[in-house]
Amino acid sequence: MPNSSSKFHCSHRGGREASRRELVSRSLQSAYHCLEDQDFGTAYAHYLLVLNLAPELKTSVKETFQFTLFKWAEELDSLARIQDLFNCYEQALELYPNDEVICNSMGEHLFRMGFRDEAAGYFHKAVKLNPDFADAKENFYRVANWLVERWHFIMLNDAKRNLTYLKAIENAVRSGCKSVLDIGTGTGILSMFAKKAGASSVYACELSKTMYELARDVVAANNMERKINLLHLKSLDIEIPKHIPERVSLVVTETVDAGLFGEGIVESLIHAWEHLLLQPK
Repeated sequence: MPNSSSKFHCSHRGGREASRRELVSRSLQSAYHCLEDQDFGTAYAHYLLVLNLAPELKTSVKETFQFTLFKWAEELDSLARIQDLFNCYEQALELYPNDEVICNSMGEHLFRMGFRDEAAGYFHKAVKLNPDFADAKENFYRVANWLVERWHFIMLNDAKRNLTYLKAIENAVRSGCKSVLDIGTGTGILSMFAKKAGASSVYACELSKTMYELARDVVAANNMERKINLLHLKSLDIEIPKHIPERVSLVVTETVDAGLFGEGIVESLIHAWEHLLLQPK
């Protein structure tokens, strides 16, 4: 009996494997015929079935799958079936999570629909996956020009302003503020000032996906990626201990709106803050 039972199970498994191979083969043939007929939606559905049943074929069918996805996405876009389009890309990225071509294409659709911040995230991921991917780099720089306000560059090159912030943060840290939260970190410059000033814990939050990714790159380029905890969050959404383990003793930000008076008022506020921090307690 044991031997006959073992043979039955082996035969059963062999039968299931043969059925799987047969279904995969038929689905591939159907996908090819659908492509010939330019029925991209049905072809895409067949490829999804094939890749879920036979993940070992991912490499061999990758280019044809990409072609099918992009053609089907074009049709969905023309039909204004936006949610279906995004669903297809999500399915594709589950199968190929590190495919720079699919990431770039997803970003292009998002950009055309006006979701520039989200598009920048996909372009950035594509460039990270393949730094030599020219289309993704061009797309990322293009969308970055929309999202990174010109005043960021003016501020970063304002030596007097930056020195004022640096001195104020240094004074605060020396006075005992050892844990720092940088709200709206932008490029991460104030967080790096705080860390260089000697703060033991530095947290930074940034709502814009593009600026968050930029801050990560800037912080990493300065070898501080393990010293500054960057959060892609609104400051009001930060919870203790879910996101940061402690209440901070110092908050820094450059989110002061001084549109009516010019940036000079911000420097005046910083000087006043620095003066208060230096007062004896």
